[in-house]
Amino acid sequence: MQIAELYEIYEQYPSIETDTRKIEKGSLFFALKGANFNGNAFALQAIEKGAAYAIVDEPIDPSNERIIQVPDVLTCLQDLAQFHREQFDIPFIAITGSNGKTTTKELVSAVLSSHLKTATTEGNLNNHIGIPLTILKIKKDAEIAVIEMGANHQKEIAAYCLYTQPTHGIITNCGKAHLEGFGSEEGVRIGKGELFDYLSTHNGTAFVLTDAPYLINMSKGIQKRFAYGSKVGNLVGTVAASETFLSVAISKGIDPVTIHTQLVGDYNLPNVLCALAIGLYFQIPDNKMVEAIENYSPSNSRSQLLQVGTNHFILDAYNANPSSMQLAIENFAKLAVPNKVLMLGAMKELGINSVEEHQTIANLIEQYSFKNVVLVGGDFEKITHPFIYLPNANAAKEWLQAQGFTDTYLLVKGSRGIQMEKILAQ
Repeated sequence: MQIAELYEIYEQYPSIETDTRKIEKGSLFFALKGANFNGNAFALQAIEKGAAYAIVDEPIDPSNERIIQVPDVLTCLQDLAQFHREQFDIPFIAITGSNGKTTTKELVSAVLSSHLKTATTEGNLNNHIGIPLTILKIKKDAEIAVIEMGANHQKEIAAYCLYTQPTHGIITNCGKAHLEGFGSEEGVRIGKGELFDYLSTHNGTAFVLTDAPYLINMSKGIQKRFAYGSKVGNLVGTVAASETFLSVAISKGIDPVTIHTQLVGDYNLPNVLCALAIGLYFQIPDNKMVEAIENYSPSNSRSQLLQVGTNHFILDAYNANPSSMQLAIENFAKLAVPNKVLMLGAMKELGINSVEEHQTIANLIEQYSFKNVVLVGGDFEKITHPFIYLPNANAAKEWLQAQGFTDTYLLVKGSRGIQMEKILAQ
């Protein structure tokens, strides 16, 4: 079956599902494969549960007209997403980077949706499966789309661009993330820079953080650039306060104003400025932008400030790499509050540099004076440090419960695989 024919079916049944547990009547089931699963085995079950069609890449039941066999289901899903993308003549904004891309995506979407019908990535569905699914959820009446792109190796962003076809793009930053796949920080820049490469060859527009000279350099081949930063740019803003929430003073681009966010940490300044710069570019009214930023509240363990009894937790346990860990520790150290406790989970996907990077974080912590420091799991076990080491988040939870802390501020951060949010689970 040709993609154009499948697209006609998709237009009748625009709900896509890859999990039979979530099948709804009239949906299309794509039988994806993984290392430990094969969706083809559940195709008939999907039909029984109400799926209109099941798209498979193995012989299932040739007599069943509701089974559509294709050479490769994942490629078919991506091709269908590209076909759907090509039906739109609206801005598609792609966002990638080592740190802050999901928060930036959420802020950008909040600003744009205050004035435009905005389609955006849900949660962090930012990979080779999530991006096509996001595109296929975009309704015909959308006025603008915001697509988050994650990557852990080179050529990945380039592949996403083929079916996303972004007209605009942002690289939030390039830091020490996924070094196991990228090989080095330079490898990260090459990989993330594939977005700018696409924009350069397709007459796209890049939003560029002027505080990062390497981003300016990476975007040199792009004719259309819109800049933001703390000193120069089309939009300029600085940290007005960061105790505990970040306030941002805007001095250029929109009417001078101080925006009071619900974000923890001055490292969120570029994320806020990026959202405002994009809003400025797309002519979102100033008052709507400011209101959208101030009303945005982080979730899903991303720089959340939570109060439990008399204690305050900065929960930033969705992900961690050396760059984001350093920023979080330095920001926490600056907080003018008593009784500060660090509870840090190990960082993943750092390859041969992992032990060295964990040692660097421990050395950084020793420069400050915290009430307690707890290091949890992974390569924190292999380094030299004077702190408390615990093997996993459950042990860290037990340690915390035994302390009986009151009036204490705690930073809880770690890679997704360590699941540091368990520390706060009831």
